[in-house]
Amino acid sequence: MTVCEDAAAALATGPLCDSCLGRLFAERSFGLANAERGHALRVSLALEEDEPFEASEDCWVCELESERVDWWAEQAATAVRGYDFNTYQVGTKVPPLLEENDALLREDVGLSPDAGEALKTELNREVGKRIGDLTGAEVEFGRPDVQFTLDLATDEVDVNVNSAFVYGRYRKLERDIPQTKWPCNDCNGTGRLQGQPCGGCDGSGYRYDESVEQLSAPVVVDAMDGEAGTFHGAGREDVDALMLESGRPFVIEVDEPRVRDIDVEQVQKDSNDFADGKVEVEGLRLATHEMVERVKELDASKTYRMDVEFVEPITDDALQAALEELEGATIHQETPQRVSHRRADLTRTRDVYAASGELVDETHAEIRIHGAGGLYVKELISSDAGRTEPSLTGLLGVESVVTALDVVDVQGESEPFAVDEYFRDV
Repeated sequence: MTVCEDAAAALATGPLCDSCLGRLFAERSFGLANAERGHALRVSLALEEDEPFEASEDCWVCELESERVDWWAEQAATAVRGYDFNTYQVGTKVPPLLEENDALLREDVGLSPDAGEALKTELNREVGKRIGDLTGAEVEFGRPDVQFTLDLATDEVDVNVNSAFVYGRYRKLERDIPQTKWPCNDCNGTGRLQGQPCGGCDGSGYRYDESVEQLSAPVVVDAMDGEAGTFHGAGREDVDALMLESGRPFVIEVDEPRVRDIDVEQVQKDSNDFADGKVEVEGLRLATHEMVERVKELDASKTYRMDVEFVEPITDDALQAALEELEGATIHQETPQRVSHRRADLTRTRDVYAASGELVDETHAEIRIHGAGGLYVKELISSDAGRTEPSLTGLLGVESVVTALDVVDVQGESEPFAVDEYFRDV
């Protein structure tokens, strides 16, 4: 059958709006909106049959939802008033009755179930175009700043404002500051124990008063006028270790931000002022959500600076010989005793890329180790009662212990960390 014959059969099923008529033939002609295509077909049929043209004032298929695209767009634009966004996407929940009508129309005309275009697809596109006109934002089919869902059954627009992300590196300049909030073990973070303020945390719910997260995320969340923030770090250092020099990569994820295009240089300054010398951030940049997984899964090598104490005097020649043995060595480590309560008891192998150091006096040294991610450097020094082999203690034959530990560099193993595709253009 021809398009005109199919169109005539469609109009014979009952009153149809131009959009529902045109949608049946969306794949047979291009360059026209469905409503324009349907109108043209209706006019052609009227001329062909020499009958007066009559527009339909009703539609048994979509119940005139197709004519409410401007209303839906206005509702959506109103729902996000006060939010800054650059990209969006539209989805539609179509009631089962209307979906059934759509299928029945094709069946009655003798068309395949997937002929033309679905009502949902048309509404997503047509409402989406109008939202763009009203807001100046662009459609994004990946992960947009804002997701609109039109619910035809309830006449409501559900809005999901996706998170914004800020990437940077931090230095931790004081010891006994964890990377993220550390809930109190005694009260499980509630601040209460047997109806009284918890003595282990003085009722705060946290084992430590401050964290890198608490000293950095609030400023970013405030700048973006968000609801909350989550700190994602590329690994973490021990709570008693400093993080120095190049710093550790991190991403702050801000929930429901009202502002996205922030002045990152000003936020960096404000964040460092807020942290008051305990933590410093640098290199802040707006990032995409893909950066979170990149940071969390970063296979990073690390360089450590350690103060080491020996229980007996050693010579510089002995120290240099032991460090030479460690450099380039593959280390076999059973899960350290200090973390065995929360990690599986496994034997891991990690490489030492570089090892250097010098004696401060006969029983003290400063040592730098560059090793693969996951290398337990405290145990590399102490041997952890033989659970790490080789170790500095084993090579020297003298018990050695780390008294202070600083992380001075964190870098990706196989590629530079900052890849442009993970950062937002502003």
